[in-house]
Amino acid sequence: MEFFQHTHKSLLGSTKPTIRRELLNDIDWSKKLICIKGFRGVGKTTFLLDYIRKTYPESNDVLYINLNNFYFTKRKISSFADEFAKRGGKVLLLDQIQKYPNWSADLKKCATEIPDLKIIFTSSPVLRIAEDNPDLNGIANINHLEGLSFREYLKFKTGNNFEYYSFDELINNHVEIAKKIVAKVRPLAFFDDYLKHGYFPYFIDDPNFYINRLLKHINLALEIDVPYINQIELKYLTKLRKLLHIIASETPFTPNVSKLATAVQTSRATIMNYLKYLKNAKLIHLLHSNGDEDQMKKPEKVYMHNTNLIYAIAPNNTGNLNLRQTFFYNQVGYKHNLKTSPKADFCVDGKYHFVVGGRKLEPTSDVYAASDVIEVGEGNKIPLWLFGFLH
Repeated sequence: MEFFQHTHKSLLGSTKPTIRRELLNDIDWSKKLICIKGFRGVGKTTFLLDYIRKTYPESNDVLYINLNNFYFTKRKISSFADEFAKRGGKVLLLDQIQKYPNWSADLKKCATEIPDLKIIFTSSPVLRIAEDNPDLNGIANINHLEGLSFREYLKFKTGNNFEYYSFDELINNHVEIAKKIVAKVRPLAFFDDYLKHGYFPYFIDDPNFYINRLLKHINLALEIDVPYINQIELKYLTKLRKLLHIIASETPFTPNVSKLATAVQTSRATIMNYLKYLKNAKLIHLLHSNGDEDQMKKPEKVYMHNTNLIYAIAPNNTGNLNLRQTFFYNQVGYKHNLKTSPKADFCVDGKYHFVVGGRKLEPTSDVYAASDVIEVGEGNKIPLWLFGFLH
């Protein structure tokens, strides 16, 4: 216990600069069992430490644990949590819960048998915390830590305290909002850099090796998270990697599952499963005609999850239209439902139809335009960068 307490204090004493994430204010911290899911390198550990610094700056009844520690190959989480609670512990933070076998049963035991202890834990986005999991279904409060929004990136880069807006606020007041932001900073001066290396926070301390670090995290997700959790034999890893490269090289595109199966040398059913795995891993987005209702069907279009992934995996496919549409999907899709539109590129929440393109794009009376390379819009024409202020 003393070893972990010493490590906890050392981590909190770090003077390394961090980006305070908006999710800190959005989570219901009163819940007893809280999960933070997120892609490798997205900042889950830093998020936990920032939460401790903000909420329990001098408290001795809070403890951060990384389950990478070999100690937990012989000690159950429930046993450790029980001892911690008996010593006066109130909040236990467990990083990388997927590293621990039988995590769901042990977490349920903690939740039901240690009434005065709150547990906050992080996991890979692939891990199914409550879905089809009777141990934690209805018990765990699940939250998703995405990469940095353009607003968060701009806030860190410029030192300006920009607020975020709801989608309806942007639709109805985008001219006034854009003018307010442009009065402080020229957002387009930072936009291209964000698309290349601004989504993951390690640009702060590792700017020259950003792509290398991102490739490392992509490969770890493919080699460890996806196969382990979905029980895929490692001999099929090359097929999964090949499929992701095809997607990154051709996105956005309407997938021909038979052609993909031939190219990857596997079955159509396996391709459909692989697409689902890559989506759950936060590597791609699947756009359907009826949003989430069509998840079992072939997607209408496939996009990469964020623009940084395109630069890392397929730098030759960084055309403007691809980057614009990927950015729009990534920033809007975090909190809103996107599906195909019969008259535009996307339909948001079943009522807003959007075409996404360059500055010359012209909207119609019932279609909005998300236009690049403009600072302030007019009417139904909204600056693309402004959709990075939704969170």
